[in-house]
Amino acid sequence: MNPKIHRGYGALRVGRWSLGGADYFLTGCLHRPLTGLTTEPLATAVLAKLRELDTTGHWHLRTCVLMPDHFHALVTLQAENDLSAAMRLFKGQLAPVLRQQGLRWQESFYDHRLREAEDRLPVFRYIWLNPYRAGLIGADKKWPWYYCAPEDWTWFEGLTNEGVPFPEWLE
Repeated sequence: MNPKIHRGYGALRVGRWSLGGADYFLTGCLHRPLTGLTTEPLATAVLAKLRELDTTGHWHLRTCVLMPDHFHALVTLQAENDLSAAMRLFKGQLAPVLRQQGLRWQESFYDHRLREAEDRLPVFRYIWLNPYRAGLIGADKKWPWYYCAPEDWTWFEGLTNEGVPFPEWLE
């Protein structure tokens, strides 16, 4: 008997499972070639929804950044929760707000579960530096669409140049 082979974009969801208490690096994108995730009132709504899923117990939002056409987040999935269900809720509740701006989400999302022993610092740095490396803001300014949970910012800020990147980080 030949096992069914799943190919293409839909194969990403086959076998996806969630582990409560695990950290996940997430990326969600607007349908290409659309941009506008960092415009008001949409940016405020997206950040608020990411944080709302923290307060409602779906995940703990550790850090996130909004870019014009996508977002990155590092979340800790809460016990007994399903990552796909949380993302469906997040994207579904924001869909009407996106439609008002002529935007829509790309189907699905990217996720990477970090192993327990995996260092989180590179993920924090990647998320935080994203708008700087994309040339969206100067190295002497703070990106307004970045969030870091207070308990994580306490240690992460000490590794920055007073809340902005060191110039050599952007080379």
